[in-house]
Amino acid sequence: MLRLLRPLLLLLLLPPPGSADPPGLTPLSPGAPPQPPDLLYADGLRAYAAGAWAPAVALLREALRSRAALGRARQDCGASCAAESRAPQPDSAPGPWPRAREPLLLRAVFRRAECLAQCVARALGPGGAARLRVGRAVRDAFRRREPYNYLQRAYYQLKKRELAAAAAHTFFVVNPMHLQMREDIAKYRRMSGLRPQSFRDLETPPYWADYDTGLELLGRQEVGLALPRLEEALQGSLAQMESCRAVCEGPEEQETEEEEEEGPGSQGGLYPAIAGHWIRVLQCRQRCVTDIATRPGRSFPVPDFLLSQLRHLHEAHAQVGNLSQAVENVLSVLLFYPEDKAAKQALTQYQAQLGEQGLGLGPREDIQNFILRSLGEKRQLYYAMEHLGTSFKDPDPWTPAGLIPEVLRAKLREDQEKRPWDQEPPQPKPLTYWKDVLLLEGVTLTQDARQLNGSERAVLDGLLTPAECGVLLQLAKDAAGAGARSGYRGRRSPHTPHEHFEGLTVLKAAQLARAGTVGSQGAKLLLEVSERVRTLTQAYFSPERPLHLSFTHLVCRSAIEGEQEQRMDLSHPVHADNCILDPDSGECWREPPAYTYRDYSGLLYLNDDFQGGDLFFTQPNALTVTAQVRPRCGRLVAFSSGVENPHGVWAVTRGRRCALALWHTWAPEHREQEWAEAKELLQEPEQEEEEEKEETPGRDPAPEPPSRKPQRAHNKDGKVPRVREEL
Repeated sequence: MLRLLRPLLLLLLLPPPGSADPPGLTPLSPGAPPQPPDLLYADGLRAYAAGAWAPAVALLREALRSRAALGRARQDCGASCAAESRAPQPDSAPGPWPRAREPLLLRAVFRRAECLAQCVARALGPGGAARLRVGRAVRDAFRRREPYNYLQRAYYQLKKRELAAAAAHTFFVVNPMHLQMREDIAKYRRMSGLRPQSFRDLETPPYWADYDTGLELLGRQEVGLALPRLEEALQGSLAQMESCRAVCEGPEEQETEEEEEEGPGSQGGLYPAIAGHWIRVLQCRQRCVTDIATRPGRSFPVPDFLLSQLRHLHEAHAQVGNLSQAVENVLSVLLFYPEDKAAKQALTQYQAQLGEQGLGLGPREDIQNFILRSLGEKRQLYYAMEHLGTSFKDPDPWTPAGLIPEVLRAKLREDQEKRPWDQEPPQPKPLTYWKDVLLLEGVTLTQDARQLNGSERAVLDGLLTPAECGVLLQLAKDAAGAGARSGYRGRRSPHTPHEHFEGLTVLKAAQLARAGTVGSQGAKLLLEVSERVRTLTQAYFSPERPLHLSFTHLVCRSAIEGEQEQRMDLSHPVHADNCILDPDSGECWREPPAYTYRDYSGLLYLNDDFQGGDLFFTQPNALTVTAQVRPRCGRLVAFSSGVENPHGVWAVTRGRRCALALWHTWAPEHREQEWAEAKELLQEPEQEEEEEKEETPGRDPAPEPPSRKPQRAHNKDGKVPRVREEL
């Protein structure tokens, strides 16, 4: 249904005949108050769909500007209104609140609300923030930087390649696994006139560039130049923290939190509602520590980000002789970890060198305010956690244990120890580590499902020796030379016009070996290796349920010389092995013509002397890459065949890539009949040789191959079984 509706929706977006631009676009007036970002974004997409590139650029840029203006207004107005009037602060330990103080508190709340409404209206025009409020879908699109995906194409159509490259890079920073943008970036890099500086990030806060530059200068021992960049990084980090905290008071963030979880206030009532709203604001503010410490496009934050900057600063100041600033920064470190031995030793050293001049020095005021404010918020959140049953995941490992209620400490300590960025990846284990798998010595588990960012995936090395890889490569070469391309009429790949494709089944290999066209050693090894992979796959994924081979295919892909320039396609598009993948909906339909009986897949690689050709896994949208594996001799990639493991192959741009593709099934009725026929066919010459040796011992031990024509395998209906091109 979605596929049928999409063309109709696009027709609605297109302008009427004779119209240059889509009708009803939001008018843009320089200097006018910002327009609602969601309307601007929707109009920008309408113009983009209509091919009106200049209006699309103007509208999308204005949508970004409007969204940024809303954030700045909230931050600036929040700071100014907080400075004008201070509301009564709760006691350090929440407890009974005298009813006589309630009017004072509510009066302060009203004054703050009035101040914020007037301030935001002055900054954003009539209606203020309420007029610029956007829905969750549009907010998510802005967080993913999707406007820049459209901007890069529009700029390209307008022949503004410098801006197109910058927009593409901006989107790619947050979406590094986006396949199409990856290809577009490569295309831009090949264009003349574009320099490395053209690929600049238009969104990432500048403190990350200051931080990276400062560390780079420190590594080169250019401490004097590093200090101002490190100080800028710290100030920028704290400023970004304030911006993040201001967003936490916005109505959109509150809606998101209310949709995701229930808490105080969800059951109604004035005071539970107030408490629930305030708790969500505090939780959001605490998450800002993680947000500013996480690079765009990364999953995990830099551990102790602010603290690490303070360490660099005090060490750098000490190296250039600024001992007073070194003392201030090392004292700030001790606010986080009062018992830090290295910081205490450094402080003693600095104070000894300063003498009496260092006695009146204290920690940095900005860090001191940050610590005090954060501890006050944590105290309230832990109180709510203990008495109101709310949840709170403390992002900071430096939180004093005394601040946490005794009844919560044990559980929170376990949660802290489970932080994913602190865990070391597991080391490869020998095959004997697994239960009931003692068959192949030298095979190691290189990556498991967690390391491959998925489920039921594994990479194992050592299944073939270099000599065995050579034998199978020669088998594929000899069979191709004899014109045995099983299942294909031509040499062009069925997936791309830029590659040759050769496939060999086990039965075809056995028939060619019986005819003397290829060596019998390779055909026998093909059978042996396929059984080796099946046994290992069953032992790893399905030890309690037998797996049967359903299809075995030796496949080689070769880049066609002279056809790789400006190539933008894949060697094999993203697909799943037992269902029809619909990337738009994320569904995978397990119905014919898909091979629905396939349960597990395997790819055993024979070589690595080629360019490109890496296997990659994606999410069901077929765009977001979750893992990538480089082929090498004897490497097996095994995985379940369903929607949980969509996969494809990057373009082979030079050389020849060969692999043995295997599919396994739990259903005995779908086991590969050709495998048994091939085994029987390869055993017949051995039996004949033994009989002839007994009858005529002095005869040549290598008789001529039989002249009878090999028979093609048929299924139960008498038809030639279909052979499908695969990885």
